[in-house]
Amino acid sequence: MKLRALLLSLVSLLALAASVRAAEGMFDFEMLRYRAKMLAAQPYAQRPRTVPDSLLALDYDKYRLITFDEEQTRWRRDKDLPYQLQFSHPGFVHTRSVQLHELNGRTSVPINFSRSLFKYADLKIPGELGNDVGFAGFRVLGKLDRPWDELVSFQGASYFRSLCMNTVYGLSARGLAVNTTEPDGEEFPVFEEFWIERPVPGAKQFVIYALMDSASLAGAYRFTVTPGAETLMQIKAVVYCRKNPRVFGMAPLTSMFWHGENSPNNYGDFRPEVHDSDGLMIFNGANEWLWRPLSNPKFTRMAAFSDENPHGFGLIQRDRKYDSYQDLEAHYHLRPSAWVEPVGKWGRGSVRLAELSARDETNDNIVAFWVPERLPPAGEPIEFEYKLHWFSDQIRPPAGFVTSTRTGQSQTHEPELRRFVLDFDGAYLRQQKPDPNVVPEVWVGEGAKLTYKTVQKNPYDNTWRVGFGIKPDGSGKPVELRCFLKKSPHVLSETWTYLWSP
Repeated sequence: MKLRALLLSLVSLLALAASVRAAEGMFDFEMLRYRAKMLAAQPYAQRPRTVPDSLLALDYDKYRLITFDEEQTRWRRDKDLPYQLQFSHPGFVHTRSVQLHELNGRTSVPINFSRSLFKYADLKIPGELGNDVGFAGFRVLGKLDRPWDELVSFQGASYFRSLCMNTVYGLSARGLAVNTTEPDGEEFPVFEEFWIERPVPGAKQFVIYALMDSASLAGAYRFTVTPGAETLMQIKAVVYCRKNPRVFGMAPLTSMFWHGENSPNNYGDFRPEVHDSDGLMIFNGANEWLWRPLSNPKFTRMAAFSDENPHGFGLIQRDRKYDSYQDLEAHYHLRPSAWVEPVGKWGRGSVRLAELSARDETNDNIVAFWVPERLPPAGEPIEFEYKLHWFSDQIRPPAGFVTSTRTGQSQTHEPELRRFVLDFDGAYLRQQKPDPNVVPEVWVGEGAKLTYKTVQKNPYDNTWRVGFGIKPDGSGKPVELRCFLKKSPHVLSETWTYLWSP
């Protein structure tokens, strides 16, 4: 027991020394990594809350009265700098704040909270708001479609989101997904502190560092962001676990799917489709492209796609037609897609897709992430790096791809069958004339059997339509389905994969 107490004291002293050096203004990624390691070596202790009760008592309408004063935008007065920085006010649901620092070279300077940064309209907030209150988050501005568009925003737990040209905010990303959909509940790691590099004139990218902490782990993150027609984030992370969680989800993406063309109904909504993303796309280590249309299930469900050294995965908004959504306010046809491209070999594991039930469009109900097959013992570093692409132009497989998924039943002919209609597109497929050698390969898992399959060249848009029917066996089991187009010996399309629940 004395030895354990001595070791804990030593760890505390080392952590204190690292904090003192940080306070003195010295900073780099190695120091951040060391700080995360020392943090994980100690029992978890949630940081004291610095947001006063007067801010927590604000309701939605009162909180919205608080706006950032654009005249206080950081770096705005230096006309040569390509990026600017703004802050979000704590309060309402933003119960805990983050501490921010500006980084100039290796010199770190705290960014303190001040009332002067915000406009409060006629809102009266009793009590003092000291400079240690912190912020709910921050956003970086720069040139996209206009000179000072919002480029990226970090706010809440480890959530962040970004834009590219010709898009509006949609899906989000996270630092980690921990124990997602586990019976004991999900753990949400938090970015506690950020260091934002002051840009230099003419810079094409900007860099953000973050310190993560939670009950299970602590981590150091670096985000190198290059905005443009496609906004690219190069993300490097080093995570130390106090205890290994059951689910360690790397590079998580979070989105919303309420209803779409494959949904059994539109819940009385006037719009044909409502979603930030319509499918999970995977380019696996075996060089196979997979497309999994998203759904809004009645109950939470999880799918796992086993793999080794994946090339990439992402949540995609493939349908870009305004007519598919008919929404002049939310602009779902302009929501960005996000694609995770691992840097280096990630080994064996699985891409997991969690689909939760959603009553409306206000809550994210889709999560996709990578889970490694094995983790090192707790306390050893888990290092990973990836490129996160935010885009509107599609990343598509070189062969054909699925443009729509529809399902239903005939009311007059064999109503016991569940029918599926899939449309395939692609440059090669468009050029092909009707050909009996182009055939659909359909696989049906337990719980049903295949009754028919057809394929037709669509003369109206030059796509190819596959139709097939399955007959459930009455067991009520969810049925796994797969389909692709083939012209022996060549595969002509990605593999469509689906889970149909009776």
